Amino acid sequence: MSAAVMLRLARATVFAVVCLGLGVLGHLLGGGSVSPHVAVLAAGIALAAALPVTGRERGMAVVLPLLAGVQAVLHVVFSAAPLIAPLAGTAGTHAHSELVPGLGMVVTHGWAMVMSALWLSRGEAALWATLRRLAVRLLPVVFVLLAHPPPRLGRARDRAPAPRRSAPLRHTVIGRAPPRFAAA
Repeated sequence: MSAAVMLRLARATVFAVVCLGLGVLGHLLGGGSVSPHVAVLAAGIALAAALPVTGRERGMAVVLPLLAGVQAVLHVVFSAAPLIAPLAGTAGTHAHSELVPGLGMVVTHGWAMVMSALWLSRGEAALWATLRRLAVRLLPVVFVLLAHPPPRLGRARDRAPAPRRSAPLRHTVIGRAPPRFAAA
């Protein structure tokens, strides 16, 4: 697996975790319940929605609508899950089984989506700025290494002995003034 795929998966996973956390928390605070099976399904939906747009840097203009769309889908999934659960033979009660949210939920979800989208887009900008800085700093090193590869290690008798160099004394103080005793 290449580094680009790993980076895309990491970015999509962060988006999915934020979407899932926001959706589950909002749903629980709204009086609903979310089973682990539905949460896993919701995480898969959020990951699948985020993965196609992780190829390059995305700003608030892409993150906010994507987050809003995924939140709407997750709300429908969370609200419809208790209606489907009795058909599957599992017990499930849900105090908030409306597919159309009330005004309070819309305002709360809207505020949370804007805050999360700001957080995600700023994190996205910081990630790409860091990657650009690393590229600027590491590319010259790579070019130098490619232009001047390290010498190959051969047998000891094939190499000429290295010339002796004089090393400066370790505790030498070099100053610009004459010695103290010379001024007297």
